[in-house]
Amino acid sequence: MSNLFNEILYRPLFNALIFLYNTITFQDLGWAIIILTVIIRFILLPLFYKSFKNQTLIQKLQPEIQKIQHDHKDNREKQAQALMSLYKEHKVNPFSSFLMLFIQLPVLIALYKVFTHGLVIENAADVYSFIAVPAHINTIFMGVIDLGASSMIIVLLAAVFQYWQTKISLPKVDKSKDQPKSMMASMGKQMAVIGPLLTFIILRGLPSAVGLYWLTTSIFSIFQQWHINKKIYGENSGENQKIS
Repeated sequence: MSNLFNEILYRPLFNALIFLYNTITFQDLGWAIIILTVIIRFILLPLFYKSFKNQTLIQKLQPEIQKIQHDHKDNREKQAQALMSLYKEHKVNPFSSFLMLFIQLPVLIALYKVFTHGLVIENAADVYSFIAVPAHINTIFMGVIDLGASSMIIVLLAAVFQYWQTKISLPKVDKSKDQPKSMMASMGKQMAVIGPLLTFIILRGLPSAVGLYWLTTSIFSIFQQWHINKKIYGENSGENQKIS
């Protein structure tokens, strides 16, 4: 199983990083990590987009979800049927987030291994024969940040953009209407605080190469969420709008 993981995920990602380092970024590891992150996000874009869109639509449907839960609070079976009908009508998959996490986790583990163990090449066996093995990997990014060590600058930036990403993913509230606060909205506001805090705690003890990946993917997610918000809330945001 370990060999399969290495051959399918770790080695391709590691070699992609080395290739970018040798050629595209002219031996600048930081930019190689940024470009590799963007490439991965574009490859996984259909999955990420579907997951983000589903979460946003579920948040938008909260008033209808709350009404169903209230109307069928004494009949769990009817409540579940009504919710499934609502999700089907708006083409929403409430379980897409779990599927996205399941798919993304192995990639995250492989990238973590690349950024923590692959920065120093001790064995050229992991490098494909058609890729040149650099004699040394320069881990200094922009002449300031050592990507092989923890950087408070990267940690703080990652936490800030994590907060921004969570903030723009929260449901839009019509202040002209007296709407009850949903449990999902309350949890979203809590995650806007907890997420950046966990980001700070986790990244503080890791090489800043991992933090740079985290920061880049958060920025990518912000633009993706902005596009989804514009599509769902900004264009023909009628009551029965369906997004394909």
